[in-house]
Order: sequence, then C-alpha cells, then structure tokens
Amino acid sequence: MKIIQTKSAPAAIGPYSQGYTSNGLLFASGQIPLSPDTGAVTGSTITEQTEQVIKNLKAVLEAGGSSPEKVLKTTCFLANMEDFPAFNDVYAKHFPSKPARSTVAVKQLPKSVLVEIEAIAELG
Repeated sequence: MKIIQTKSAPAAIGPYSQGYTSNGLLFASGQIPLSPDTGAVTGSTITEQTEQVIKNLKAVLEAGGSSPEKVLKTTCFLANMEDFPAFNDVYAKHFPSKPARSTVAVKQLPKSVLVEIEAIAELG
C-alpha cells in the first residue's frame, strides 16, 4: 500500500490522503475545485469548477501511476442536479472511455463548491 502525495493537486483539507495505491489499483480521494497553488476555490460555474476538479483528479492519477484512460469507476457529487447536463458535457470530454459512474446530489460540499469527483483506476 502506498500513499499518493502531489503538489500538482490541492493538499487534503482534512484527515485523509489524496489517494492510495494497492494491489494494482489507485483509489483517489474526492477532488473539489481548489487551486493547488492557493487553496482557493477556482471558478463560479459548474463548467469551470468541473474543469478544475478533473485537472486535480488527473494530477492525483498521474502521481500514482495511472491516467484518466485507466479509470474504472467514478463517484460524482453535485450540489444541484440542475447542473447535471453542463457537468456531463465537461465530464464526457475528459472520460471518453466512459468508466462506471454514480452521480448523486448532496446537500452541501466542502467550501460550498458545486462538484466533487472521486475515482478508482488501474495502475500502469
């Protein structure tokens, strides 16, 4: 088991790691639209925030030895399901392999952001 830590993604804002690798899999913690440099929320729209979330997620995947093409499953959290079509447009650009996915609406996300995505991916 190996902890993933990269400065190319925001530092954890709680008692957790950016991700773990184990038995050929990478488990990426949920990423929200924070700038890795400043820790501030990036973007105000679902489109802008989803782009930043995926950028952060890609950084964790790459630091752990994986890539978006090797993602097997994502879990996506939206603050508002009315954002689902715009979220899907951005998501589809970055995950053309169409990994298994769950998307749920939540009451609130950390720092009142609009979106969070976590992932499980193959290594190598």
